[in-house]
Amino acid sequence: MASFVLHLPAATAATTRWRSFSVSASASSNGAVPGRSQNVGQGKGGPVVVELPLDKIRRPLMRTRANDPVKVKDLMDSIEEIGLQVPIDVLEVDGVYYGFSGCHRYEAHQRLGLPKIRCKVRKATKETLRHHLR
Repeated sequence: MASFVLHLPAATAATTRWRSFSVSASASSNGAVPGRSQNVGQGKGGPVVVELPLDKIRRPLMRTRANDPVKVKDLMDSIEEIGLQVPIDVLEVDGVYYGFSGCHRYEAHQRLGLPKIRCKVRKATKETLRHHLR
């Protein structure tokens, strides 16, 4: 974990005082604010950011082309250094998870041997799933 202290002047009419702000970051948090829930829109039916096992995410679309190996390698290096910064989008339909995007990030996690990946999960209906499968 890295910690930094930022000193900024807080000018008043008579004197200049310095204000301190503490900032910390951790690669293990994958960009999450320490001590805060990663839920987005909780209680409002919105997406929720969670870590899911790779083997629990179905990827139903056949790829027409291979992922760019340079992009996958760059992502692998970045994920090892600072963690995944942008979660992949996943639909949850009747307790089953479906991924349609984030192909390079997903492959980078597979090649690194990571068991889980951060996902922005949105509950969806079977009709929405059918729409994505067209």
